[in-house]
Amino acid sequence: MKFSILIAHYNNSHFFRDCYESILEQTHTDWEAIILDDASSENEKNKIREIISGDSRFKFFENDKNSGVGVTKSKLIELAEGEICGFVDPDDAITPTAIQRSIELFQSKQDTVLTYSRFMICDHHLKPIAPFRSAMQIPNGNLYFFNFPIQIAHFVGFRKAVYDKTEKMNPELKIGEDQDLYLKMYEKGKVRFIDETNYLYRTHEGGISQNENKKKSHEYFAQVIFNTMKRRNLKIINGKKIPEFYTSADEIFDLLQYQHQMPFRIRKKIQITLQSIFG
Repeated sequence: MKFSILIAHYNNSHFFRDCYESILEQTHTDWEAIILDDASSENEKNKIREIISGDSRFKFFENDKNSGVGVTKSKLIELAEGEICGFVDPDDAITPTAIQRSIELFQSKQDTVLTYSRFMICDHHLKPIAPFRSAMQIPNGNLYFFNFPIQIAHFVGFRKAVYDKTEKMNPELKIGEDQDLYLKMYEKGKVRFIDETNYLYRTHEGGISQNENKKKSHEYFAQVIFNTMKRRNLKIINGKKIPEFYTSADEIFDLLQYQHQMPFRIRKKIQITLQSIFG
């Protein structure tokens, strides 16, 4: 079973060596790595080409113009030839068994549409700081699941054939495109958690999710959740009416505050326990 590692690159060659070497160390060897450059400088593109030269498993493509992460990641999925796909940022890395653990779940549980694990927050030099502790198994088949608070996170693998049956990733998103993908895949089958830390997330000033765009992430995520509510034809949530049109992030997140409360958390834990027992 081939795994397509999808890498959206934009002026990040300085950190790419770690990403590249982590891919070479994978215990699952049936993979391809597709890099789509979003109009980086020629010097940046040449550095990436130099690193991957001589290994046909790495494939390099370019956008004609800078198009943003939504467009770039959408194109990457289209370029993928593997049955299973997963994104790795060029400034991050994955552990040697990351792909293997994902593939094992897809092979043993045919109804699995997406797998995810836990990521390690690392410093500028990719040295571990702390794991993302919120990652855990989520309840499947729940119309009111919106990954809020975030539990599905890196490292994620998903079936391309199932993705092709969704509305697909929204190319207009500049941030939150991953959440859009997760929620659409969630609606098509079982999502399963791998209780391991398989992704190394580098924190640095140039990171896409850590620069000025972070200020907008709240708004983008709210839009993703609102679109999910509409896609699922939901009208009421926890006794409150869902607005007909999107107005603000606060209005959407206010609808979900009950999901932080103890009664909801207890019900969710019971559902997950039953799910683990009865499959």
